[in-house]
Amino acid sequence: MEKKMRFGIKFKIIIGYLIVIVCLFIAFIVLNSQISSLQKERNFIIDHDIEVHDLTNRIEKHLLDMETGQRGYIITGEASYLEPYNSAASSWEKDYNALYQLLNNNPNQQEKLEKIKGSIQDWIEVAGEPTIALKRENNTKELQQFFEKDPGRQYMDDIRSQFSSFRNVEKKSTETRAAELDQKNQKIKIGLYGLLLFVTLISLAIAIVLSNSIVNTIKEVTQTIKRITASKGELKGRIKVRSNDEIKDLGIATNALLENIEERNWLQTNIAHAVTMYQGIASVDKLAEKFLFTVSEMTGASFGAFYVREENDKGDLFVKQAAFADRKGDAGRESFLIGEGLIGQAALEKRTLVINDVPDTYQLIASGLGDVKPKSIFIVPVLFEDEVIAVIELASLHEFTVLEQELISQVIETFGLTINGVIRRMEIARLLKESQAMTEELQAQSEELQTQSEELQMQSEELRMINEQLEERTKDAEEKSFELEAAKEDLEEKAHQLELNSQYKSEFLANMSHELRTPLNSILILSEMLEENAAKTLSEDEEEYARIIHSSGKDLLALINDILDLSKVESGKLDVLLAEMNMSELPDQIERNFSHVAEQKKVQLKINKAQDVPDIIHTDEKRFQQIVKNLLSNAFKFTESGSVTVSIQRVADHRLTTAMRTVDTDCWLEIAVADTGIGIPKEKHQLIFEAFQQADGATVRKYGGTGLGLSICSEFAKLLGGWISLSSEVGKGSTFTLYLPSLSNGLVDYEKVNFAYEEVAVSVEEAVEEAVEEAKPEAEITEIDHPVQSVEPSLQDDENVFQDKRVLIVDDDQRNIFALKTALAKQGMTIMTAHNGIECLEMMKNSEPFDLILMDIMMPQMDGYEAMQKIRGELKLVDLPIIALTAKAMKNDREKCLEAGASDYISKPLDLNQLFSVMRVWLVN
Repeated sequence: MEKKMRFGIKFKIIIGYLIVIVCLFIAFIVLNSQISSLQKERNFIIDHDIEVHDLTNRIEKHLLDMETGQRGYIITGEASYLEPYNSAASSWEKDYNALYQLLNNNPNQQEKLEKIKGSIQDWIEVAGEPTIALKRENNTKELQQFFEKDPGRQYMDDIRSQFSSFRNVEKKSTETRAAELDQKNQKIKIGLYGLLLFVTLISLAIAIVLSNSIVNTIKEVTQTIKRITASKGELKGRIKVRSNDEIKDLGIATNALLENIEERNWLQTNIAHAVTMYQGIASVDKLAEKFLFTVSEMTGASFGAFYVREENDKGDLFVKQAAFADRKGDAGRESFLIGEGLIGQAALEKRTLVINDVPDTYQLIASGLGDVKPKSIFIVPVLFEDEVIAVIELASLHEFTVLEQELISQVIETFGLTINGVIRRMEIARLLKESQAMTEELQAQSEELQTQSEELQMQSEELRMINEQLEERTKDAEEKSFELEAAKEDLEEKAHQLELNSQYKSEFLANMSHELRTPLNSILILSEMLEENAAKTLSEDEEEYARIIHSSGKDLLALINDILDLSKVESGKLDVLLAEMNMSELPDQIERNFSHVAEQKKVQLKINKAQDVPDIIHTDEKRFQQIVKNLLSNAFKFTESGSVTVSIQRVADHRLTTAMRTVDTDCWLEIAVADTGIGIPKEKHQLIFEAFQQADGATVRKYGGTGLGLSICSEFAKLLGGWISLSSEVGKGSTFTLYLPSLSNGLVDYEKVNFAYEEVAVSVEEAVEEAVEEAKPEAEITEIDHPVQSVEPSLQDDENVFQDKRVLIVDDDQRNIFALKTALAKQGMTIMTAHNGIECLEMMKNSEPFDLILMDIMMPQMDGYEAMQKIRGELKLVDLPIIALTAKAMKNDREKCLEAGASDYISKPLDLNQLFSVMRVWLVN
C-alpha cells in the first residue's frame, strides 16, 4: 500500500501565501507598466518645459547684458563694459538655436521665435552696433540726437512683449499636459483599487479553505480529549486522527502523554500505599517483612532478602532481618561485610545494581511444581544522611521494568528515615527500661538531696535579695551612663558647630579683607599721588584734603589689620615665630617712632632701660613690637599733658611668682608704659581688655578708636607666654605693665597648640600692614624674596629705569587699573591693561613684548595662577618679570604664586614706594 502523502499545516499555509504572492506579482507587473508610462510623460513635461523656460530666460539675459554693456560703454567710455555685450552677442544665437530645435513639434512657437530673433537682430543693427561705433568715434552730437529719439527702446519693448506672449503659450501647454497626466493617474488609481480587491478576495478564499482543513481536525482531537476527561480518571481512551499533518503529530504526542500520566498515577498510588503500610511498626524485623511483601506484590518479584547494618568488632556488618519466599531459611547468606559480594559492593558504592544475565549457580526460586531460575536481580541500598543503613535484594522471573525500578527507588528515598526511626525507637525502649531501674536508685538519693535542697533554697533567697540590690545599682549606673553619653554627644555637636562657626568667620573676614582692600588700594595710591602734587596743580587746601584722605585710608587699613589679628588669635591660628631680638635697640626704636607724636601733643616722652636687661632675648619680635606700639599709642591718645614713661627692666629672682618659675625661660622682662592721662575706673579694668571696649563706652567718644588694641595686646602677650597688668587712678594716669619671658627653648607647654594657616595673611602682607600701622613719616621697603635696599623718593628721578618700559596691568577692578596706570605713567612707562587672564594671553600673543607684568590673582574666567602658568608654559616666557598682586592674601598664597610662575609677590593695598622698589629690582636685573 502506498504511503499517504503528507500535507502539513506549514505546507498548506505556504501554498496559500504563494497563490497570494503570484496574484500580487501579476498586479505589480501591470501597475509598474502603467507607472512607467506615467513617469515618462512626467519626465517629458519636467525636462522639456523646464529647458524651454531656461533657454528663454537665458536669451533674455543675454539681451539684457547687451543693453547694459552698450549703455555702460556709451556713458563711461570704458571698454570693459563691452565685454558682457560681446559675450552675449556671441551666445544668444546658440541658445536660440537650441530652443528652436526643442520646439520642432510646435510650429506656432517656432514662428514666434523667428519674430523674436528678427526683433533682436533689428535692435543690434539699429541701436546696438551703431551707437557703439559712434562712441568709439567720440561722436557725441550724433549720439545725443540718437538717444533723443531712442528707437532702441521700442525694439526692447517689442522683444519683451514677444517673450511674454511666448511664455504664456508655453505655460498653457504645460498645464494641458499636466491635466492629461492627472487623468492617467486617476485611471491607474482605479485599476490599483480593483487589483487590491481581487487579491483580497483570493486571499480570503484560500484562508477559509486552509482554516477549515485545520480547524476541523483540531475539533476532532478536542472532542476526543473531552471524552477522556469526562471518564473521571480513566485514561484508557486514545486519540485517532485521519489527517497526515502536524495535528496527527499532536495526537500521537497526546497519546504518549496519556500513557506517561497513566504510569505516573500508578507510580504515585503504589508509593503512597508503600509509605502508609509501615506506619506504626516498632521493630526492624516486622518492618522488613512488611516491606518485602508489599514491594514484591507491586513489582511481581518472586524472591527477596532484607539486610540491616549492625556494628561489631570487625566493623560494619549487614545482617539479614527478613526474607520473602524463603525455603527453610536458606534464602541467601545471613550477613555481609562492606564490599563483600553484591550486597557489600552495593553498600560500598551506594548505588543500585540491576542484573539481567543471572548465572546458573544463583539461588533457585521454589514453587509447588519445582525450582525456577530467576531472570533478573535488583539490589538497592537504603540511605540515611548519606550513610547506607540497609540493603534490599529482589529476584524476579521477569526483567524488572524501568517503571518498577523507579517505584522501588522512590520508595527507598524516604524508607531510610523510617528504618532509622524504628531503630531509634527500639533504642529508646531499651534505654527506657534501663532508666526505670536507675530511677528507683535515684529516688533514694533524691530524698537525701531534698534536705540539701532546702538549705540551698535558703541561701538562694539571700542571693536573690543581693542580686536585686545589684540590679537596682546597675540600672542607676546605666541611666547615668546614658546621660553622660548624651551629654558627650551634645558637647561634640557643640564643638563641631563652634569649629564651623570659626571657619565661616575666618572665611568671612578673609573675603571682607579682599572686598575692602581692593577699593582701599586705589584710595591710598591716588591720595598719595595727589598729596605729592608733582604737577603743582593743587592748592594747599587740596593738598591737605589729599593728606586727610591718605591718613584716613591708613587708619581704615589699620582697623582691618586689627580685626584680622583678633580673628586669628580667637581661632587659635596665629603663628608665633620665635627668634632673637636685640633689646639694646628698643629705646631708639621707641624714640624714633613716637618722638614726633610727643612733640605734636606737647607731652614729654621718657624711656628708662635698666642695666640688667639682657641685650638679646628670644621672642616673636613682630608681636612684641606690636604690643609696645599699641600701649604707647593708647598712652599718647589719652594723655593731654604731662608725660609718657617707658620703663624696661628685668624681673628680679625674688619677685618671680610660682607660675613664672614653672616656665622654661632665661629671664623675665617687665616693660611698663605709664602716662599722666585721664585714668581708668577700677570697675572697668577688665572691660578694656575685651574686644571693641573702651573706658568711655558712650555713643559719642572723645578719643575715638575701635577698642581692639588692648584686646589684641592681651592675646599676643598670652601667646608669647606672658600677660599684661594694669594699675590706674582716674585723673592721675594709668600704667600698663607687660611681663614677658625669653623663650630660648620654645613656647611654654600650655601654648603648644596646633596652629593652622588661615586665609587672612601672608608674610609679605604682614610686613606692609606693619608699615602702615606704624604710620612712619618715611616710607620703608620690605624684603620679599631678595634683598631690596631702601630707596628714597628723590633717587627715583635720578634713575631712568622706568623710562619707556612696557608694562602690562592685569586686573578686573577698573579702580585699581586707573590708580596703577596713573602712577606708573608718571614714571615714563608705557601702560597696557587687560581685565582677565584670557585678555592677557591674547595681548601677549598679538602685541610687542612687555618688560614687566603686574598680575592680579582673583579674576573672572581665568585667574592669575592659570595665566602665569600658561605664560611660563605655553608662551615659554620664563625670564619675563611677573609681580603678583592680590587683596585676599592667604598664608600659602605666596608659595602658590611662586609655584605658578610669579617672580615676586605684593599684597594690596599697595605702597607705591615698595612697588617701585620691587619693579626697579626686576627691571634692572
